[in-house]
Amino acid sequence: MPSNDDGAVFPTYEWGSAPAGVLATRRQLRALRLRPGGNEPVAQLRCRRCLGLTRVCTRMAWLYRVDLALPVRPMTPAKAAALDRAMAARQTCPSCLRRYTFALPLKTLGSCLECHDGTPADPAHYAPQPDRPKE
Repeated sequence: MPSNDDGAVFPTYEWGSAPAGVLATRRQLRALRLRPGGNEPVAQLRCRRCLGLTRVCTRMAWLYRVDLALPVRPMTPAKAAALDRAMAARQTCPSCLRRYTFALPLKTLGSCLECHDGTPADPAHYAPQPDRPKE
């Protein structure tokens, strides 16, 4: 059985064989509006690609006990504002200052497609440009 850094041994489940309602991944907990709440994982889940194979799975998922999970913390106004600022940085073109409804390829292109190569943008996908401050 695989072990973690502490030497603890984890049971390993194949894809689809973990007990439903007892163990869940982080994403499954989030869908139930729960979080691990500081509890350590109790088992591992092998990925679908490794189903039935004897090789070591490189995409292991941790499983947590659902009965020990805590409810997710409520969204505070400060947290909502911080998330909005973070998304605005990913969605705003630095050239034309339009805020799109999706993340822009800023690392590869550096701007929206319209500013990069002239591809027209659908007006339904961005907010109007804000007034630029007078210099």
